[in-house]
Amino acid sequence: MEPLLPHRVTDSVATVVIHRPDKRNAMTAAMWRALPPLLDTLAADPAVRALVLTGADGTFCAGADITTLTAVPGQAQRLAVAAEEALAAFPKPTLAAVRGHCVGGGVQLAAACDLRFAEEGALFGVTPARLGVVYPASATRRLASLVGPATAKYLLFSGELIGTERALRTGLVDEVLPAGGGLAERVAEFTRVLVSRSGLTQAAAKEFVDGRPGREPYWSAQADGSGDTAEGVAAFLERRPPRFTWSAS
Repeated sequence: MEPLLPHRVTDSVATVVIHRPDKRNAMTAAMWRALPPLLDTLAADPAVRALVLTGADGTFCAGADITTLTAVPGQAQRLAVAAEEALAAFPKPTLAAVRGHCVGGGVQLAAACDLRFAEEGALFGVTPARLGVVYPASATRRLASLVGPATAKYLLFSGELIGTERALRTGLVDEVLPAGGGLAERVAEFTRVLVSRSGLTQAAAKEFVDGRPGREPYWSAQADGSGDTAEGVAAFLERRPPRFTWSAS
C-alpha cells in the first residue's frame, strides 16, 4: 500500500510528500492524523537537519478533502490544527516547496513551515468563506503574522486565489523560482546551506521568532555547553567550514 505521506532522508534533509495526486493532494483525515507522528519520528532522528514539505505531481495541496468536512463535523478541522501545530513545532528548519495549487489546508500547512519557496504559476487561496467554514484561530493568526491583517482579511473574506507575484509581495512566500526545474534546484541549494549552519542557532532563533516565552536561560545553557560557538569561531579564524555538533534530537 502506498504510504499516506511518503518521505525520504537525503543529505540530512527529510522530504515529506503530500501524495494523493488523483485528488490534487487533498488531505484526508488519515493523512492529517499521520503527519504528527511522522514529524515526531523525523525530529528524533539525528540524521535529519532540515525538512522539506512538498506535493506530488505538480500540485502542493488542494486543502482538506471536502467529504471529511461532512462525515464527522469538526473532526477534520481538529486533525488539521493538530497537524499544523506539529509542523510549526518541528524543532529544525522547515521549508514548503510549492507548485500548482496551495489552497485552504494547503496554505495552513505551508504557513506552518518556517519558509515557503514557490514555482512561478503557483496559486494560493484560503477558501473557507466559499464553504461556510470557520478557519481555525491558530491558522488565522499564523496567516496574519505572515501577510499582515489586511491581506489576511482579503484572502479569508473573499476566498479568491492569488498568484506568486502577489504572494511574494505580501510575504506569503519567500522566493519565487522559474518553472521547469528552478524550484527543485533552489530548494536543494538552500537546504545544503541550512544543514551546514549551526542547529543550535537555528533552534533558538525559531523559538524566539515564534514567541515562545521564558526560554533564554535554556538556550544560554545550551550555548555554554555545546562547544558550537568555540567551533564556529575557530573555523572562521582557520578559514574552514565549521563542524557543528549540537543537535535538537
